[in-house]
Amino acid sequence: MKLAGVRAVLFDLDGTLADTAPDLARALNRVRAEQGLAPLPPAIARPYTSSGARGLLKAGFGIAPGSESYAALRDRFLDFYEEELCVETRLFDGIPELLAKITVRKLPWGIVTNKGKRFTEPLLRSLAVDHLAACVVSGDSTAHIKPHPAPLLLAASLLKLPPQNCIYIGDDLRDAQAARAAGMHFVAAGWGYHGEGGDPNTWDADAVLTHPQELMKLL
Repeated sequence: MKLAGVRAVLFDLDGTLADTAPDLARALNRVRAEQGLAPLPPAIARPYTSSGARGLLKAGFGIAPGSESYAALRDRFLDFYEEELCVETRLFDGIPELLAKITVRKLPWGIVTNKGKRFTEPLLRSLAVDHLAACVVSGDSTAHIKPHPAPLLLAASLLKLPPQNCIYIGDDLRDAQAARAAGMHFVAAGWGYHGEGGDPNTWDADAVLTHPQELMKLL
């Protein structure tokens, strides 16, 4: 199956382009240690990674943004994460080769993430892909975060392309919702975290991939 009219490829970051779960889990466990709690096994934290601080604090402390202690724990978690941003984080297997093939095809690619710019930009530098991305839209680049379409629409405008000529690849239900609302093609990253959205086969994706390089068959 080929997707018609694709002239650019946009990626979610956590759980799609890069496996950030180990470093985020370590930051969470540093907060738990301060609170006198035992470490949370990485396998338990991992599915919550795509939901960022909100998801990980839910996994680690059973709290939501409205909770009294949420803001203080969130700030502590983010400070710890910033200190050790790219210790174990790696691009997923197959992503470097996929980016090379996209480049050979002369398709621009970019990143749209709910992660704040404070983390996104240094992380992409550490992964040595910051200079390759045609656009990077972080969680504070617009007034809204995914599932709102604003970040994806900003990415399309930065690429000077209509949204319908872009494909977005993500591992969370919110990624699918944002892509549909923006009028973009959506492909689910079957190798990702999937989080609270459950089974990506239920997300109305154009395709669910098991490996990054399968994307080339769609372009």
